[in-house]
Amino acid sequence: MSGERKAKSPVLAALAILLGTGVAFYFLPRIMIALGGVSPWLAGIFGTLLVLGFFLLFWLRARYQRNHEN
Repeated sequence: MSGERKAKSPVLAALAILLGTGVAFYFLPRIMIALGGVSPWLAGIFGTLLVLGFFLLFWLRARYQRNHEN
């Protein structure tokens, strides 16, 4: 049973990350328009950080898995 659970864990983690970022990217244009009313730079920085954060999550997860496999 632990082998089955071990196989599902990465799939569930990836699903949670994709759903969370999917919701964030869905609302990204509205948030950027609202932030753009304050400052266009602020909207650009927010969008950039959100995209970089998406890749950072997967990089950190891969690094964690690589370190805990051995």
